[in-house]
Amino acid sequence: MALPLEGVRVLDLSRLLPGGFCSLLLADFGADVVKVEDTAMGDYIRWAPPYHEGADDSARSALFLSLNRNKRSIRLDLKSEAGRDVLLRLVRDADVLLESFRPGVLDRLGVGWERLRQENPGLVYCPITGYGQDGPLRDRAGHDINYLGLVGLLGLTGEADGPPVQAAGQIADVGGGALMAAFGILAALRHRDVTGGGQMVDVSMADGALSWLAMVAARHLADGMTPRRGGLELAGSLVCYRPYACADGHVTLGALEPKFWAAWCRGVGREDLIDRAFEGPGSDTHREVEAIFAARTRHEWQAFAGQHDCCLEPVLELDEVLRSELVRAREMVVEIDQPGAVEPVRLLGVPVKLSATPGDAGQRPGPALGEHTHEILAQAGLSEEEIAALERAGAVGGPVGGTSRGSFMA
Repeated sequence: MALPLEGVRVLDLSRLLPGGFCSLLLADFGADVVKVEDTAMGDYIRWAPPYHEGADDSARSALFLSLNRNKRSIRLDLKSEAGRDVLLRLVRDADVLLESFRPGVLDRLGVGWERLRQENPGLVYCPITGYGQDGPLRDRAGHDINYLGLVGLLGLTGEADGPPVQAAGQIADVGGGALMAAFGILAALRHRDVTGGGQMVDVSMADGALSWLAMVAARHLADGMTPRRGGLELAGSLVCYRPYACADGHVTLGALEPKFWAAWCRGVGREDLIDRAFEGPGSDTHREVEAIFAARTRHEWQAFAGQHDCCLEPVLELDEVLRSELVRAREMVVEIDQPGAVEPVRLLGVPVKLSATPGDAGQRPGPALGEHTHEILAQAGLSEEEIAALERAGAVGGPVGGTSRGSFMA
């Protein structure tokens, strides 16, 4: 069965999480994603422990494999003229170029947007940056926590009398960067289908993370009231919608609608609480609800939720999640054969389920560094002699093996 993005060629110059997750989504649905890595250590995340036991080379860590299945790898030295010429040659047959450098880096190398579009007017060029291609912070370094702090999301997360709380997932990197980039790329490709013209997709992780506060910001823009940490209805300020400690862990109660709150109250024999759903933490109602939850275990509350339709679920640890019936049923853990590995690599599955053309997580394993350099250059029309000359000059690099290990965090 053909995958929906078959025939789309993506040159991915990005490193680490935002670009890697974006191109992972495209690759799982059939795009030919070519990782354009440097001739030294390549994508830094290759070297982030833990390493997969039994892997045939040290440059495929578990973190790397989680983002880079279904991709090919080529090594180019973009600081050399010959390496840049190779990139421009590859761009002629590409549909998308994805990168995550600071604004202006590719321009200084002579392969920025204006030069790329000369080679391919239909190219969709997507730079993912912290603060966008313009604005006062365009050149500022940053990471997920910085973007969340600057756009207000971090400041609104946590209890009123406590510090800001970091989420376990990288909201700005993935939600503000990778997902926005994937959407923007597909929108631009659709536009190109109609007009034939490419364009730049300027993705700012700060912009994308701010958009997560659409409803919160709308209220402030409408009435001028500034929300504070602990004061948001959907972030813990209502007794009917917050986590609670139980006898052996925590559960979540999401009984926002009156029918769900009433079902919970009737289920615990406290119909007197039905008209007190929207009271806040520290109230008498809150203390009573806390005591009710503390008297039962997570398992008992799960059984309760099966009998009473009230939006109540346990807070699970990650190991519990990954072996849960829900994750198994939704095929959100998959096994992929990896060359040289003792056992298949277990990774998270494809999160978007298409009924006619579902994604495929197992088209090819995560590539070794430079594994496909010769193959990709040959497809671009270079002869064996030309490839050998480029390799001798250091402009390109072939597969890298060995057992040495490094770390981008060292």
